Amino acid sequence: MQSHELLREVFQKCSAKQVAAEMGLSLSMIYKWAEPPDVSAGSGTINPLDRMEALQRSCGDPRIVQWLCQRAGGFFIKNPKTLNPHPEFLIPATNEIIQEFADLLGVVASAVADNQITEDESADIRGRWEELKSVTEGFVQCCENGNFRPLKDKADAARAKAVEQKPKPPTHNNFDL
Repeated sequence: MQSHELLREVFQKCSAKQVAAEMGLSLSMIYKWAEPPDVSAGSGTINPLDRMEALQRSCGDPRIVQWLCQRAGGFFIKNPKTLNPHPEFLIPATNEIIQEFADLLGVVASAVADNQITEDESADIRGRWEELKSVTEGFVQCCENGNFRPLKDKADAARAKAVEQKPKPPTHNNFDL
């Protein structure tokens, strides 16, 4: 989705007039943000989303996006690069998620042992949580990209073949007695 398309959708739920008033900008400027940039005419207005993307790309510092996410009440987790996209990575990837979850639980258990959580313990919990989310996101991306699908297809084919080859019970008729 392009930034102007997102803004067009947002302005259908949020009053563009209210946005203009709160930001001290003209209503026409707000509406221009929701239009595709007109590069040929040279009069296109770059919307704030495109400017934030350009700033991030220019600086390469994730704190820009982290700050914005924090202001929105969330956290930024960078999508990991998929290092092992092959089906044989399925079991180790699953084990990695389980290990990360166990590590998080260990940090939480240690932190609450004295019925209080210090600032350092809170930072440790946050770090383990972010790592778990990152590892899990990598796993989900592999699944979405179909990287684990061949393993599932192979197992399904083996099950279907086993059902076909299953011996049928003998049938008896009364004339053979």
